[in-house]
Amino acid sequence: MTINSPARIAGQLLLSSRPLSWINTAFPFAAAYVLTSGSVDLALIVGTIFFLVPYNLAMYGINDVFDYESDLANPRKGGVEGAVLDRSLHRWTLAAAAVTCIPFVVVLVLLGGPASWLVLGVSLFAVIAYSAPGLRFKERPFLDSITSSTHFVSPAVYGLVLAGATFTPQLVAVLAAFFLWGMASHAFGAVQDILPDREGGIASIATVLGASATVRFALGAWTVAGLLMLLTEWPGPLGAFLALPYILAALPYRSLSDADSERANRGWKHFLWLNYLVGFLVTMLLIAWSFLSA
Repeated sequence: MTINSPARIAGQLLLSSRPLSWINTAFPFAAAYVLTSGSVDLALIVGTIFFLVPYNLAMYGINDVFDYESDLANPRKGGVEGAVLDRSLHRWTLAAAAVTCIPFVVVLVLLGGPASWLVLGVSLFAVIAYSAPGLRFKERPFLDSITSSTHFVSPAVYGLVLAGATFTPQLVAVLAAFFLWGMASHAFGAVQDILPDREGGIASIATVLGASATVRFALGAWTVAGLLMLLTEWPGPLGAFLALPYILAALPYRSLSDADSERANRGWKHFLWLNYLVGFLVTMLLIAWSFLSA
């Protein structure tokens, strides 16, 4: 019988929250809020902490609980790419997700208005709907990529709405590019799991399209995302070049067979670290834009 000491529970919850990906949700919110409001206030602090840890614990923890059986058969699970939570920790994980999220959500609701409540509601629904029984959007091809992208784009939209942004055509183009980036990233990530997903009876965009077609879909989405950045306010068009590292990382797998689909894991690992490089370059562009528009 496994003894769940406080240290073990805390360690497993930390692993389940995917610390490597925390910045992917906290940064879009914080950047959107600061660039819109120009201030550091309670909403920024509470929102950033929420999207940094509790949001990710809920998103990935719920996934780890309800994907337990399939994760056991997936050789890449059990580390930074996904925890395999012992059954004895499932209730702890769901409880921790609720307990850590609810106080932040209450404060954010009090700090916002109806429009921000709607965006936050959509964001939280997407977090739950992706993995929870009865919804399981992750098993609905194409909706799985749409929902996954919502996980990362909605914090930015929430930050914009909470700060009272005006949605210009240029801003919509940026968000559309971000959304396509998210869909492409999810689709490419699903390729490596084609075989274990099919063995487990799990449908995904990749199990339906097949490896090569899914990779090409991702390449197309990243390309369109880059082109959309050309429609934005200077220096936004420079962001078009930021699609290239992802395209180059995925390009070698454009003719990948389903039988060899696990080989895409190597490209996916490159993708995880590319996010940090591209994130740094996006930060530089945002700083440049803020100076030019001041």
